Amino acid sequence: MTRYGYFLSSEEHPPRELVRQARLAEEAGFEALWISDHFHPWLDEQGHSGHVWSVIGAISQVTSLPISTAVTCPLIRQHPAVVAQAAATAALLTGGRFTLGVGTGEALNEHILGQRWPSAEERLDMLEEAVSVMRELFSGRLISHAGQHYTVDTARLYSVPDTPPRIFMSGFGEKAIKMAARLADGYVCVQPNADFVRLYRESGGGDRPVQGGLKVCWAADEPQARKTMHRLWPNDEIPGEAAQLLPLPRHFRELAELIPEDMISAPCGPDPAVHLAGIQAYREAGFDEVYVSQVGPDAEGFFDFYASQVLPRLREA
Repeated sequence: MTRYGYFLSSEEHPPRELVRQARLAEEAGFEALWISDHFHPWLDEQGHSGHVWSVIGAISQVTSLPISTAVTCPLIRQHPAVVAQAAATAALLTGGRFTLGVGTGEALNEHILGQRWPSAEERLDMLEEAVSVMRELFSGRLISHAGQHYTVDTARLYSVPDTPPRIFMSGFGEKAIKMAARLADGYVCVQPNADFVRLYRESGGGDRPVQGGLKVCWAADEPQARKTMHRLWPNDEIPGEAAQLLPLPRHFRELAELIPEDMISAPCGPDPAVHLAGIQAYREAGFDEVYVSQVGPDAEGFFDFYASQVLPRLREA
């Protein structure tokens, strides 16, 4: 049975609002939470980028929902040893309901320390080594590691859960998907792509969970909802590798100016059928979990709408 979660946007909302939305999501009947991990928003219009680990700690005290990062990059801005400590603490605070989603990241967030932005191939190698380091540290043993990309000198995590956090991995290229199938406890993707899911499962992922996420904009007026989506998230329509390569929000805005409003493909407006169709695309592609993020300011309207008109129909189906 498909599980439906809510996707908390660290780029669009301040930390206290994210905590409030997490509580509203549980009250509305969502079964899990995603939260993005960014240093910069994609666009200045989005306006926020709170520290995800602080927010997760706060959320753990106001809901009982499982929570996953979607996704953390443990390569440059955050050393894998530091991410391992944060993830272990999050797992303890949530009573074991935390999943560490990881990926190879974007220059938007990772360039800030002035280091070279590696190629996609090198970042995959870095991610494989980072996952190995984190799993070693989750054991609670004293470890040292001298690898191609990372050094860890006699480090031990003292606060670790009895069961290590699961590690899910995102990817949209063949090599990344196959690596997720080989290394991770689950797969993350923000496209309802059945071929990606099939490749993951056939490459060793088997029946491990596949999570997907999408943006929507509920509003009483469909044209206004579409305008809100176009203003705040046109970057979702930018194709190719630009999302991994551009370093600043203003660069995304420059490309987003080429996206007309009629290119917006996300579900918008008050028609339940439109929202159901957007989610159904993920179900038909074979996703086990689907996370929905409301774009715009009307969180209460969105949660009322989903609680009364969308989630019950999804579960009936």
